[in-house]
Amino acid sequence: MTDRETTKRLLHDLYTARVEGQLDSLCGLFAADARFRIAGTSDGKPIAVAATGTGEIRPWLSILLKTFRIANHEILSSLIDGERAAVHWRADIHSKVTGAVVRTELVDLVELREGRIASYREFFVPC
Repeated sequence: MTDRETTKRLLHDLYTARVEGQLDSLCGLFAADARFRIAGTSDGKPIAVAATGTGEIRPWLSILLKTFRIANHEILSSLIDGERAAVHWRADIHSKVTGAVVRTELVDLVELREGRIASYREFFVPC
């Protein structure tokens, strides 16, 4: 399988696990020493998450899946260059805490190493 095909398959698995709320499947996509970053704004307040290694990443992913549900996931564009990808997507983000639904645009920058996510950076802003 080429690097592009591996990357394309991993991205599919990433978004499927995230939309379906599959924590174990999602965590299994990350390398043991992966870097994980999320940055954005909600209600005018900045939000930032940073974690390194699956021991730190898993709790953040668990919180995200327990707090938010993704609906109407739509990939707007993607660029794949070997083991690197940029994905622009949009979804309705449902807060399981407040019940609010916010249409959100996101950009993910993903780097793979040996078939797993080595670096994941996500930027988001409400539409």
